Amino acid sequence: MSECPTTDRLTPRKREIVTEARALLEEHGAAALTMRALADRLGIKAPSLYKHFPDKAALELELIVLSLQETGEALEAAADSLPSLMKAYRAYALAHPHLYRLNTERSLPREALPEGLEARAAAPLLRVCGGDVDMARAAWAFAHGMVILQLNDRFPADADLTAAWEAGADVFEG
Repeated sequence: MSECPTTDRLTPRKREIVTEARALLEEHGAAALTMRALADRLGIKAPSLYKHFPDKAALELELIVLSLQETGEALEAAADSLPSLMKAYRAYALAHPHLYRLNTERSLPREALPEGLEARAAAPLLRVCGGDVDMARAAWAFAHGMVILQLNDRFPADADLTAAWEAGADVFEG
């Protein structure tokens, strides 16, 4: 994935704003990510942000781009098997729960993404699934479901989630 760093399309100031937006999101969640709070964090007035981003959606798009790029890189580093890829997916999502949710809990703005980014992010999963698109989608649905249930604290306290992940990976590899 590093052959096409998507953040290179941003000016240094836009990168700084996205970095601070990510920090705000990761620290306090999506509800705290407002243009006013971000401006306060940057020590500027909120209208100044609109010189760089036309609206909050444009800023969120850059966070989604960043999340897809990082997820793809994490998966690429672990793409020797489906279990290792699922472990990397889970680790990334749990380490960045608010960014993960921003990226996955609404429609993906495909038309606004850098060309090829979605395919590059999905390539490691598709590869470990032997090129089977349907299997890759099913495996991703399993992984996303497990992650979001864990993030939302929906499993009992005594649940062995590692065993559940391994069982799921075994089903897809079997």
